[in-house]
Amino acid sequence: MALSSDEIIKREIIDHVGPIVGNFYARVFNEGSNDDQRLFSEGGLTFTHNGQDYGSCDCVYVKEDNNSNEIAVLAIEGTDCLGRGSSGNAQYQRFHHALGAVKQGVIGIYYLRAGKHKVQPDLYGMAYNASQKFGTPYLIVQELSVIKKILELMGSDLQQLEKYINDYQQKCYSIYLDKFNTLYKGDWNIFAKKRSTIIFNDHIVKYSSRNIRNFTDGSQRAGHIAVGEMFLSRYFFPEKELFYLWPRITTDEVLTLDRTKGHDKEWSLLRNEPGVIIKTLDDIEDIPENLKNYFFESRLKPITGENIKMWNTASIELHKLIETGKVTVR
Repeated sequence: MALSSDEIIKREIIDHVGPIVGNFYARVFNEGSNDDQRLFSEGGLTFTHNGQDYGSCDCVYVKEDNNSNEIAVLAIEGTDCLGRGSSGNAQYQRFHHALGAVKQGVIGIYYLRAGKHKVQPDLYGMAYNASQKFGTPYLIVQELSVIKKILELMGSDLQQLEKYINDYQQKCYSIYLDKFNTLYKGDWNIFAKKRSTIIFNDHIVKYSSRNIRNFTDGSQRAGHIAVGEMFLSRYFFPEKELFYLWPRITTDEVLTLDRTKGHDKEWSLLRNEPGVIIKTLDDIEDIPENLKNYFFESRLKPITGENIKMWNTASIELHKLIETGKVTVR
């Protein structure tokens, strides 16, 4: 039987980084175990922050304190998505797993196993900004030797460790900047027009075609996509509030999802990430009646075929109205 992506990642970590590195050892579970879903403090691989659980990690390196308590020092979330056809949004969908550790002051690693696709440079910018915001390194890694080097330095030379991590992050951040300067000419206004975003002094509006069926129809997996989009926007602009606008959803439908999906991991993250507020059609003030009617009447339709053109036309108009202040998102 072929190994799953998760099992491949776990075996590679243990084979190439090692089950023990100096005074640190790996907490990892075999395929089929659900122990990783438990909180780290309860013997698992999931971190929580302000009552919000983040996705489970694949491996956490720990040390023992003087009372034989296990202390997390480095958390790894891995994926084989680059070798399984994921060139875009899917790469963002696991970003939050190690983010939970970073928010707890534990070095976070998002390991993307080398494959036929390249790492999205956006990830380097997101991780760098998260590191700056929380004061704990978050690294996007493709070489497991980087992880081993960090653990070795952590146990021997903290000054060199800081330099190594800083140099590595600067190298990664330059990849992100190169893409930004090439694709958007270094201009956030060009970025905003291409990425369904409107930038204000203290907040941004990121709009999307999400509808209630995206979260109730299990075959769509749109919850994962929505979470990836949210974290991308949140950590591109870490000091601004994010209004995540879904004009094809009503406030009543959001409340329905709160009641029915309250324990769903993706929905919980969308509702509880600090600095993120979901906005709906009902939150758009002074919207022209024809535009409002389109969003409401199309809210249960898939954005496929001819509906793509209609959505594009309507969203471009909405973008201009919000950008110029003729319409506001309250």
